[in-house]
Amino acid sequence: MSTSDACAIGQRTELAPWIERLNGTWHKRSLQLFMVIVLAHWAEHLAQAAQIYLLHWPVPESNGVLGLWFPWLVTSETLHYGYALVMLVGLWILRRGFVGRSRTWWMIAFWIQFWHHIEHAILQTQAIVGQNLFGSPVPVSIVQLWIPRVELHLFYNTIVFVPMIIGMFLHMFPSEGEEAHHRCSCAWHPRLAVA
Repeated sequence: MSTSDACAIGQRTELAPWIERLNGTWHKRSLQLFMVIVLAHWAEHLAQAAQIYLLHWPVPESNGVLGLWFPWLVTSETLHYGYALVMLVGLWILRRGFVGRSRTWWMIAFWIQFWHHIEHAILQTQAIVGQNLFGSPVPVSIVQLWIPRVELHLFYNTIVFVPMIIGMFLHMFPSEGEEAHHRCSCAWHPRLAVA
């Protein structure tokens, strides 16, 4: 083992205790907490869509449930950027608990969220600097040039959520070969014991 390998291992062990617990003995609870955050955010987007398409509220007044009480919070880029960052960090940190097919799907969700985060970073930067791209009167992301913001965020959240759920399903119901590599108690054991 080279000195650089030993240093890399030493650095990894400094972070390992809490990361290993999040992806080992605490993985199930960590995923449950993460899903509460994800579903709460989904509920906000679905409430906003219902306000626009079912109740026919004007888009500027359709701020979801949270926006009914705190409209200033929902209209700020800080809240949206913060959520995108929490999602990105959660997907990255919890990835170590996934193996095989579930890890592939989880990482697909991560990379899509990475792009979603870039889009929010572009919006946040415009809000901070006070200069909008492309002469827009409001901060605008790249894909938002073609797809309206409400629909775009529903789309982004869907294309992150679907592979994340597939990854979690495969994680909970792994093949025998994958289950042997699990470090957590997330897997359900539907197979009957053979006598």
